[in-house]
Amino acid sequence: MGDHGGAANGAGGTFLSGSCRYRRVDIFAVFNAESPKFAEIASVAVRKCELCPRRCGVDRSAGERGYCRAGANVEVYRYGPHRGEEPPISGTRGSGTVFFGRCTLRCLYCQNYPWSQEGAARECSVGDLAGMFWELWKQGCHNWNLVSPTPWLRHIRIALRMANEAGAFLPVVYNTSGFERPETLAEEADFVDVFLTDLRYAREESARTGSGFAGYVAAARESFLAMWRLAGPLRLDEHGLAVKGTICRLLILPGRAEEAIENLQWLAETVGTEVAVSVMAQYVPAYRAAQVGSPWDRGITVEEYDAVCRTVEELGFVHGWVQEQGIAVPDDLLGFKMGPSRPDSRKAATLVAENGCEKHRGVKT
Repeated sequence: MGDHGGAANGAGGTFLSGSCRYRRVDIFAVFNAESPKFAEIASVAVRKCELCPRRCGVDRSAGERGYCRAGANVEVYRYGPHRGEEPPISGTRGSGTVFFGRCTLRCLYCQNYPWSQEGAARECSVGDLAGMFWELWKQGCHNWNLVSPTPWLRHIRIALRMANEAGAFLPVVYNTSGFERPETLAEEADFVDVFLTDLRYAREESARTGSGFAGYVAAARESFLAMWRLAGPLRLDEHGLAVKGTICRLLILPGRAEEAIENLQWLAETVGTEVAVSVMAQYVPAYRAAQVGSPWDRGITVEEYDAVCRTVEELGFVHGWVQEQGIAVPDDLLGFKMGPSRPDSRKAATLVAENGCEKHRGVKT
C-alpha cells in the first residue's frame, strides 16, 4: 500500500506540488462537514430496529433502546492497529480494529464488558468513524476490522463510503459473535470481505446460561451458512493476508468442550473441512464468570483442550489455527484492560488540493 502519511507530518500551511496548491486539513473535520447529509439515512435504518435475531423493533432514532441499549448515534470505545487476531488478519502491520460499543448478547465471561455491557464507549458521528477508518488506512493496517458491528451497520456503511470516496480502501473484516440475522447480513453487510465469526455453543441451555439467549445455536449456525454463501472459503493474497472468505472461531469453554467438538462435527458435515477454523483456548473467567461459580470460574483443562484438538485432526480440518493452551493472554489483548482511544487530528492530518487545481482536486494520498 505504501506510506500515505509522510507529507502530513509537518507544520500547518499551504504547500505547492507542481502546479497545484495544497492545504493541510484535519480529516475528521473534512468528514464531519459531510456528515449532516447522511444523518437521515442512518436515522431511517434504526427507526424499527430488527438488525439482530432479537428483532426488538424499537425506534432508536426517537430515543428508544432495545436489548443491546444502542441508541441513534454510533458508539466506539477504541480503535487502532491490533495484533491479536489470526495471522491472515493481523499480518505484520496489524489489523485496523474498531471496537464498537454495545452488544446483542450478555456473555457472563465477556472480556470486552466495559464497552459491550457497561456503556463505556463514546458516541461519535459517522464523520468521526470515517476519520477513524482513514487514520487506520494511513497507518498501514491490513484491513478494517469491525468488532461487534451489528447495531451500527448503516452508520458503518456510510462511513466506509466516505472513506472510500476520499481514496482509502481496505478489505473489511466482520468480527462477530455469530448472533446474526441472515437477512441483515444480505441487506446491510454486503460490503464485507471476510467474516470472522463464532460458533460458541451447541446446546440451548449453555447458550441461555452463558450468553442470555437459548436461540443462539440455531441463529449462529444459520448465520454461518449465510456468511459461507456470501464469502465462501478463506482466500489469501500473495503475502498470506485474508482478502475474502470465512473464518469460524470455536472458543473452548470450561465444562463444555464437547460442544466445540459438536460444532466441529457440524461444520464438517455441513460445509466440509475446507472451512478455516480457529480453535481458541484463551477463556478467562472475566466479568461475572467468577461470581457465577463452577465451571465458569475456571480456565479450561488439558483434557478439554486435547479432546478438541484431537477432533480437529480426526475430522481432517487442514486450514486454520489452534491456540496453545496455558499461554497467558497479554494485558494489551485483554479487553477489560484496554483503555479507550479518541480521534487524533494530528495523526489524521492530510493535504487537500485547493479548488483551483482540477487535476489533483480532493484528498492527496
